[in-house]
Amino acid sequence: MALPRAEACPLTLALFQPDIPQNTGTILRLCACLGIQAAIIEPAAFPVTDRAFRRAGMDYLDHVELRRHVSWTAFEAWRSDAGRRLVLLSTEASLPYTRFGFAEGDILLLGRESAGVPEAVHAAADARITIPLRGGMRSLNVAVAAAMAAGEALRQIGCV
Repeated sequence: MALPRAEACPLTLALFQPDIPQNTGTILRLCACLGIQAAIIEPAAFPVTDRAFRRAGMDYLDHVELRRHVSWTAFEAWRSDAGRRLVLLSTEASLPYTRFGFAEGDILLLGRESAGVPEAVHAAADARITIPLRGGMRSLNVAVAAAMAAGEALRQIGCV
């Protein structure tokens, strides 16, 4: 049985131009349940509407704080104004997520399911982390990776 938490955690999961609405809905449900803010950096490969997310997000979508950014440039302007650190989850990173020191206010950025993020986004990240996989495995589902990294971040900043 989950114990209710009175306040939201100072953490954001951001999705860079997501490809699959079901994954996005699952991540938004995760954010709602754990009190994490969510951000979508558009354009997405599908209409960014409640209807597109309903199947995976169900009625949890009414409980997530979601910011939509019309572009990477708009997102970066918002992030710069907010003074928040950008932590990119990447299969190309070498630092395991469990060895990274998360902090309040971090933004955990997940790339497109089909292509990750462009080099300019890699360059803008304050840190790049990975989830170590067995040899020969390419990647985890983006929603699974989001849950793993968010869980570790919440543990470290004391929100669990």
